[in-house]
Amino acid sequence: MRKVNLKDIPEQERTSPKGTFHKFVKDISIALGRDRDSLDLAKRHPFDLALARIRKGKSFCPYHSHSAESELYLVVSGRGSIRDKDGSTIVTAGDAFFFGPGEAHQLTNAGEEDFVYYVIADNPRGDSCFYPDSGKFAVLKEGTAEVIVRGTETDYFDGEE
Repeated sequence: MRKVNLKDIPEQERTSPKGTFHKFVKDISIALGRDRDSLDLAKRHPFDLALARIRKGKSFCPYHSHSAESELYLVVSGRGSIRDKDGSTIVTAGDAFFFGPGEAHQLTNAGEEDFVYYVIADNPRGDSCFYPDSGKFAVLKEGTAEVIVRGTETDYFDGEE
């Protein structure tokens, strides 16, 4: 059995240059030995678990959808505003919600205290993200982490022949 305690997992902080997006994450799966690059499910794990925290007035990340990933959320404390294709919905402690591939979403703290939740994701290899507000994509590039690109729609064979 692999075991960790949340108090022993370091909280990673990431903020955008202007501070609109600011998050704190305890990556529980990594603490339990998950290897992001492995194809071996014993090392990769079939899903990931993280504890996320967003401060007042901040968002976790821009409005986006995943090409292949599914995410399940469980709110621990605070008040969040969840943006999706239908608008925004307020969530509070005990609420659970789900986004499948292609379902754009964004999580924002809508309260006075920190918005804290668990996210469980299946993190399939080859997942990419689309950002509808900016028209950008986050894609994997061999030998590197993700690359952010902005492109225009084109024919499948454009530039190939």
